[in-house]
Amino acid sequence: MEYLTEKDFLIAFGKNLRKVRKAQGFTQAQLANDIGVEISQISRIERGIINTSVGNANAIAKALKVDLQDLFNLIN
Repeated sequence: MEYLTEKDFLIAFGKNLRKVRKAQGFTQAQLANDIGVEISQISRIERGIINTSVGNANAIAKALKVDLQDLFNLIN
């Protein structure tokens, strides 16, 4: 099993989040509003700049109506 560095993981997670968010028809603004964070926070997560909490990941999955594991499916 190969593990990503933290930086590579955050970038991969962010790219996957963007893919899932767009597939569900959400804008960054809609998602941010639904989970109660600033739009810039969603943007920074998607760009792999910040490491979000597990609680935020759960809230994002709930808002997007996807399984939490879908956000962590980083294999393209």
